[in-house]
Amino acid sequence: MRTTARALHLSLAVAACALPSAPALAQAPAPTTAPTTATPALDDTAALGDFIDGIMKAHVEDLRIPASVVAIIKNGKVLYAKGYGSADIAAGKPVDPATTLFRIGSTSKLFTWTAVMQLVEQGKLSLDGDVNSYLKTFKIPDAYGKPVRIRDLMTHSAGWEDGAFGYLIIEDSAGVEPISTTLQKHMPNRVRAPGQLASYSNYGAALAGLIVEQVSGVPFNDYIRDNILTPLKMEYATFQEPVPNALKPYSAIGYADENGIYVPKPFEFVGGFRPAGSGSMSALSMTHFMIAHLQNGEYDGVRILKPETAELMHRRAFSNDPRLPSMALGFYEQEFNNVRVIGHGGDTQHFHTEMYLVPDAQVGIFASYVGDGGGHAREGLVRGFFDRYFPAKAAAPPAADADFSAKAKNYAGAYRFARHSSSKLEKLFLVASPSMNVSVLDKEKRLLLTGLGEKPAQYFPIGNGVFQEVVGHRRIAFSGDSAGPAVHMSISDLPFMGTERVPWFESPKLNYMLLALATLIFLSALITAFYRRSETRAMPRDEKRVVQLATLTSAWYFITFVALILVLVVNFDSLFSHVPTSLKIALILPMIFVVLTLMLIAALVQAWRAGYWSMGRRVRFTFLVLAAVAVCLFFNSWNLLGWRFG
Repeated sequence: MRTTARALHLSLAVAACALPSAPALAQAPAPTTAPTTATPALDDTAALGDFIDGIMKAHVEDLRIPASVVAIIKNGKVLYAKGYGSADIAAGKPVDPATTLFRIGSTSKLFTWTAVMQLVEQGKLSLDGDVNSYLKTFKIPDAYGKPVRIRDLMTHSAGWEDGAFGYLIIEDSAGVEPISTTLQKHMPNRVRAPGQLASYSNYGAALAGLIVEQVSGVPFNDYIRDNILTPLKMEYATFQEPVPNALKPYSAIGYADENGIYVPKPFEFVGGFRPAGSGSMSALSMTHFMIAHLQNGEYDGVRILKPETAELMHRRAFSNDPRLPSMALGFYEQEFNNVRVIGHGGDTQHFHTEMYLVPDAQVGIFASYVGDGGGHAREGLVRGFFDRYFPAKAAAPPAADADFSAKAKNYAGAYRFARHSSSKLEKLFLVASPSMNVSVLDKEKRLLLTGLGEKPAQYFPIGNGVFQEVVGHRRIAFSGDSAGPAVHMSISDLPFMGTERVPWFESPKLNYMLLALATLIFLSALITAFYRRSETRAMPRDEKRVVQLATLTSAWYFITFVALILVLVVNFDSLFSHVPTSLKIALILPMIFVVLTLMLIAALVQAWRAGYWSMGRRVRFTFLVLAAVAVCLFFNSWNLLGWRFG
């Protein structure tokens, strides 16, 4: 789970542990001229070491990274492996690439998917089999007339809403439950038909791990150890939480940079979601796994997958747009300078990992970092590596179509990632984070995209609804209704994160405007009540009660929002491990506001019937009631009425 110390609306937008990492959202400029020097040879290990060492040391210093490690392989051999910083600052223990265990977050999923393919190979699972035919303790409810298949889990296209609030990360081992118990308790709703859109799902990966456990008859952790880690001689690797006693001395500690000091943080338990992100691995142990996949299932004479199974696993399997990189079976595709790459990244709150394989070149790179700067560091390392050893060739941009503006207007609008909650409190994250907005630059014949990455980016057309970033490497493509506005915008470096149009009524800007208007109305009511308190005391009893009700409702509006914001800010770092009691109490306030609004509606009817006050004051009171109704609709739309936790 990535967090930031900036405003809450930015923090809430990044809500998931064991997230897949993605290439940099603010990417380096794409080359505009062909390289004038020969491409450096990767086999020159001395030069490779100097190059990587320079990047890593700069990142450690500039991005405040207490510990990191990198390993690079080619043709079944380790070309470079080195640790940086301290695995345990207090003990002065340096990072050792051979033995220091880093939490690899969602990169762990590749082990789960490999286990699934082992069972497919043995005929115990079918990629097109209904997951319910393999589950023994509970079933996935029917929806959309199509079952969820194993293939849908592996391509993140099962169609679930997302969820994490209160249960994804556990800070106390006493709260760790069996995988089956956790997944049955926190089952998300199905919100779209399977095979329609890839939208990253920790639940789907954890469910795949449960299926491995129930079909094989072996506990998940033991299955991974016996069928992958041990055969591949991965001695410094485990899925167990906490790590086994024999490996504890080798575990890197997670740190957060707080006021310039590295503060050690507790071990993060992924718990019942462990197939999605509980791995702890050393860099050299990871190279064994990487080599096995590059060699189509074999490492050091031991085979964990048949060649045809590994090849199937690495092949394109599902794409949100066939013109862009796609999901393979568990792996996801990337393109670096037109080189096809497969891999998977991962994050916990304090660890950030990247692992990529170049099958055609038999090359792989693994890097893992401790600390908040790790996300940017890994992106810079990977981009620097590919720019140096797999440089891009210059290509002139194609000329824009003469009818660019007519076509481009169908792409303009607000988009959001389809990975979000629909029925739980986490849906609030959508209104707390900016949309991705596409606008048309008619003069330049380009699109302007904001909300994806740290800065706005311009894109020029390269044909048929596909656009290339002007300064950077990303491509975007639009698809959907050919006769009208596009329905989806696909992003080249996020094949696991489909998008959707933002419904007009869920536009963050619209909701902010409504809340701003309501705030002005309620504030005006409170100010008026204060300055006219003497006049109110002199009113008839019934009229006075209505004024007092309006004043109470206005005050309650501010009390509700201040309380909710304070609770979320104060407890943000722990929201994904448990639901704080203070939040449960704070959620009573919106329900009381609804009751006050119902009373206001009844009072409004009475005020007009009985002719309370002047016409102007009745009109103002009507606007106040409408504002209260709008706020109630806001509470209901964003799941703030009741205790809607996963």
